[in-house]
Amino acid sequence: MNLAATTSDRTAVLVDFGGVITTSVFAAFEEFGAALGDPGLPLRLLGGDPISRALLADHESGRIDAEDFEQGFAERLRAHGAAVTAEGLAARMQAGLRRDDRTVALVDDLRAAGVPVALVSNAFGRDCYAGFDLAALADEVVISAELGIRKPSRRIYALACERLGVAPEQAVMVDDLQQNLDGAARIGIAGVLHTDADTTRLELAERFGFGTGRVPGQV
Repeated sequence: MNLAATTSDRTAVLVDFGGVITTSVFAAFEEFGAALGDPGLPLRLLGGDPISRALLADHESGRIDAEDFEQGFAERLRAHGAAVTAEGLAARMQAGLRRDDRTVALVDDLRAAGVPVALVSNAFGRDCYAGFDLAALADEVVISAELGIRKPSRRIYALACERLGVAPEQAVMVDDLQQNLDGAARIGIAGVLHTDADTTRLELAERFGFGTGRVPGQV
């Protein structure tokens, strides 16, 4: 996607956490599944099993806590042949996640260039943000479980824009899930589908001009 060709007045960035600020969530879940004997099982359930999908939505929205999610999802895994205990399940599912220092550096560069950044994240588990100073990472932090709404609801993006003091039409969302970008697009937010830090940096540098001598927001 060529942002310069489609967004002439973008001045702020919304950025996802898992899979953007960190390494791939999909890869971590597949690593966990491999330990159970079926790499694709967790993602198949979370993506296609109605009970598992409801558990995830309720947990990310703060309607059930981590323990309730773990208990319910462990039951779904066991029903599909995986020998798993509930305690600490969310942490084990995310054990393969690592901080992506290249994306963190990109966010730092955006902010240094005068581009305000909001972290917009669907929470998962008790400690998914452990080791990160979120307040230092972004200008605003918007977490699904704290608000009772989750991506791809347009309300969570609207709130992030409101906190940054920009209109949705002034913002770009960086996320590794197309469905989340589609939700943001419904209120006018442009999207960058994140695959790796270097590609995302090229797209955002073209639009916001950090490191090029241009003033952020100018075409």
